[in-house]
Amino acid sequence: MSEYENLQKGIRELDLGKIDSVQFPYRGRRTHITIETDEFTSICPKTGLPDFGKITVHYLPDRKIVELKSFKLYLHRYRNVGIFQENAVNKILDDLVRSCSPKFMTVIGEFKARGGLKTRIVARFEKVKS
Repeated sequence: MSEYENLQKGIRELDLGKIDSVQFPYRGRRTHITIETDEFTSICPKTGLPDFGKITVHYLPDRKIVELKSFKLYLHRYRNVGIFQENAVNKILDDLVRSCSPKFMTVIGEFKARGGLKTRIVARFEKVKS
């Protein structure tokens, strides 16, 4: 068992820092925002080897938008975290939604092939209409 494997149990509570948001002055306009980086790195909790991937975020803001510098710093904190790819994508989604409360958001993780297997994970959030 890898030293990282036990971390999966508390992954939802893992604190990787705050993602800041800023007020969006065009509330009410359907402005779709896409953020991409192909520099995502984390550690496989089974092997201890690095995982490399591309993270893409699509969202429709409500009152706030993601502040990009804080998001970049947040993503860099994954470099030494043992986390399954599926958990990483869902954790990123949870933390982004908590930061900016979008109308909807999709986070896509596309990870480089390891052992001949390439992985693509899609996690979605949609605000419940009240």
